[in-house]
Amino acid sequence: MLLNRVLSISIVTILFIPTGCGVTHPLTCLQSEHAVVTETLYFGIAKPQGIMTAEQWDAFIDAVVTPAFPEGLTTWAASGQWRMATGIVQHETSHVLQLMHDGSWKNDTAIQHIMRTYKNDFHQEAVMRVRSQACRSF
Repeated sequence: MLLNRVLSISIVTILFIPTGCGVTHPLTCLQSEHAVVTETLYFGIAKPQGIMTAEQWDAFIDAVVTPAFPEGLTTWAASGQWRMATGIVQHETSHVLQLMHDGSWKNDTAIQHIMRTYKNDFHQEAVMRVRSQACRSF
């Protein structure tokens, strides 16, 4: 009897765990808002040859990001850390870029291009990307 009870509890627990974590609800925006994809990208500035300058960051934004997202964007300086492939934790200043778009394939491709270009041009292992849904209004 105890075994049956334990099995019943285990089965119920197994059934509810995936649904609790995996359920996504459609985004419901107010009438004055519309749904957008928010992209937040994190760029470390430590390079093998030193640290990226403010002028280099501005030039990257002007040459690579702005042409892809001329509607607007926001950047700010941050402080973070990153565990490199070697296992060493690197503490460094970083830049955060946030922008919003319609979620189209074209914009996703542009985001991937921005990340790839930054990694190649500034010798970075990675650019972290956080993608989420939001409601936007002006």
